[in-house]
Amino acid sequence: MNTLYLKLIALITMIIDHTGAVFYPEYPVLRLIGRIAFPIYCFLLVEGYFHTRDVKKYALRLLAFAFISEIPFDLAFFGRIEYTHQNIFFTLFLGLLAVHFTETSPQNNPIPGMAAILAAIVLSEFLRTDYGILGILYIMVFYGMRQVKSMMKILFMILLLTLLNFLLSGGLQLYSILAVLFIAGYNGKPGPRSAFLKYGFYAAYPVHLLVIYLLK
Repeated sequence: MNTLYLKLIALITMIIDHTGAVFYPEYPVLRLIGRIAFPIYCFLLVEGYFHTRDVKKYALRLLAFAFISEIPFDLAFFGRIEYTHQNIFFTLFLGLLAVHFTETSPQNNPIPGMAAILAAIVLSEFLRTDYGILGILYIMVFYGMRQVKSMMKILFMILLLTLLNFLLSGGLQLYSILAVLFIAGYNGKPGPRSAFLKYGFYAAYPVHLLVIYLLK
């Protein structure tokens, strides 16, 4: 399973999740299916970091779509401009910075990386970005597991995500470990690539939220 397939799975399950949240809250199975999306996006963020040619452009792209998506996000979920909760691109942006500073920290001085992780956690909670601290820690789990080989990698992912879910969330979020079943099939290959596909997946987030708002 290449990157393209994982992106499609994450996108489809995310749309199912948001449709259920807005239109069919009485059917929790839709939200359960939606728990698959975010861990895959976190995993892809880490993979993207190690495959991008320009980390700065990658970070700026995430930040740009964070601002582009904020109004559709607010309208879809709150019906108005709302400053108390920010969309998932902000979480991914902060997580990417935490990964970058951790990866570039000297081996004999982990303090910059640790400070970056702490700063990302604090900012995600202060800004109330989607998933908050849980989102940042998901990203760091996938970053930390990148060098682990074989089945141990999958087992550690399941254990760590389950622990984080129990400690920081609970409820339907416990089903997010289902995402690991798809991640386990990842073959390390990107699949077909083009500017249309790359920006299409970014744009799908604000566009589907705007459609949900208009339908609502």
